Amino acid sequence: MIITWEKVVKNILLATSLMVTVSLPALAETAFVQSLDLAQYRTDVKTLASDAFGGRAPLSEGETLTLDYLVKAFKDMGLKPGFGDSYLQAVPLAQISADQNMQLDIGGLKFANGSEFTARTQRIAETVSLNKSDVVFVGYGINAPEYGWNDYQGLDVKGKTVIVLVNDPGFATQDPAVFKGNAMTYYGRWTYKYEEAARQGAEAVFIVHETAPAAYGWGVVQNSNTGTKFTLVDANNNQGQVGVMGWVQHETAQKIFAKAGLDFDTLKQQAAKPNFKAIPLKLSAQLTLNNKIERAESHNVAALLPGKTRPDEVVMMHAHWDHLGTVIEDGKSEILNGAVDNASGVAGVLVLARYFKQQAKMAALDRSVLFSAFTAEETGLIGAQHFAQHPSVPTKNIVAFLNIDGMNVNKGVDYILRYGEGVSELEQYLDNAAKAQERSVKADPRPQNGLMFRSDHFALAQQGVPGLLFMSLGDTDPDYIAHKYHKPADDYDPSWNLGGVSQDLDLIASMITSLANSTDWPHWLESSDFKAKREQDGRK
Repeated sequence: MIITWEKVVKNILLATSLMVTVSLPALAETAFVQSLDLAQYRTDVKTLASDAFGGRAPLSEGETLTLDYLVKAFKDMGLKPGFGDSYLQAVPLAQISADQNMQLDIGGLKFANGSEFTARTQRIAETVSLNKSDVVFVGYGINAPEYGWNDYQGLDVKGKTVIVLVNDPGFATQDPAVFKGNAMTYYGRWTYKYEEAARQGAEAVFIVHETAPAAYGWGVVQNSNTGTKFTLVDANNNQGQVGVMGWVQHETAQKIFAKAGLDFDTLKQQAAKPNFKAIPLKLSAQLTLNNKIERAESHNVAALLPGKTRPDEVVMMHAHWDHLGTVIEDGKSEILNGAVDNASGVAGVLVLARYFKQQAKMAALDRSVLFSAFTAEETGLIGAQHFAQHPSVPTKNIVAFLNIDGMNVNKGVDYILRYGEGVSELEQYLDNAAKAQERSVKADPRPQNGLMFRSDHFALAQQGVPGLLFMSLGDTDPDYIAHKYHKPADDYDPSWNLGGVSQDLDLIASMITSLANSTDWPHWLESSDFKAKREQDGRK
């Protein structure tokens, strides 16, 4: 049962007292709650999500305003720069704008860009072409030895175009003995499909879209894959990646397979069974991407609170600062301010940074805490990937990566969401902190959506660093996903209760304290490349 109580939040200098209703079970007022300045939190969210910041798009005036705001805040706190003598880390980006007047031809069938397919590239090249590229259906496009699954077994797809299914066989079968059943694994994510196809030497990948296994409609695919996109740039101008990263509508796939004399829906069912054999369609693909390439630098932000006895060991507290900027909808310019996603998270990091800096005057933590905000999360975890490849401290010295990607700005609740299960020992830290608040830990209500792999902590996980996601987008506001997520309606609202913010930040503060004053190194619990990387780093 939730017991609602009212308190005057201490140490807030206002003309009138600020009464804050926090729906929490009865618990002793912690040092964090005593110091919590929700007025400052509101100011931070309201400023970052204001129209003046233009939706905080990378490489925009909104980025400059955001960086200036965060750097000033960290300086005012007295925190040290997170990147040597700077609070900023340059992130080299290529801005690739493909001419949208393109057409896909497979077997003589011609498909319209946007409505029937999408295609883009991350190669730094003015032209990327498919010229009579053989088309092969490779089921889910998965090579997962630990699950006894390899759709590429005995197959040579070098220079070819592969068609793959979204998600993984576990979702298709709903059998918990197949992969993880309804819960998506990384093998189900679109990013993996492109990565594995590149390792196999394919020239192009087209993922067949269906709303249920993808967890979003075609409109999301279309908006995310047309127009200008950002990418990191490697020493080889990304030539090792697939040339064409594409999607096709379900109906488009049905037409392609029918042209080959095959039934797509029948083969889709067969592909969910072990030992499925890839099928050459005996059709060829033709497509040309004409790209405009611009290079520029965006920036990650970080500030350091040095530890007292083991400063080389670091706990990271993070939220991505970017959102989607300004878009044209129905001929009208619309600012996507991203108040919940993720100005609310950035403001939470600032609250925690202020608190621990003040606490350090009385009792410094043993380990260091790095407070960070990365760029270009919304366009593929780009800032996080760059940091993971060029960290300010060795990733083997990062104890944990705690990541806020949308806070509960409504009333407090008697639970905290856990994304993933049996993944790492950080789950036990979450259990302990929730128990201290007399809250339960509730499993992700939408495990098929793969949220474990869709925010910045995942880029660090690929380097072996255990992470934990704190996200509250739709569980306390049923209207959020349908009408606010990545839409103009995600705006700051002065009527927000902020009870959820109070209790979740209190919980996170407790976890940071436990991790920073411990000698433990949280382990991965399940076999994975992440666990193997961590063990290679000597953190067994």
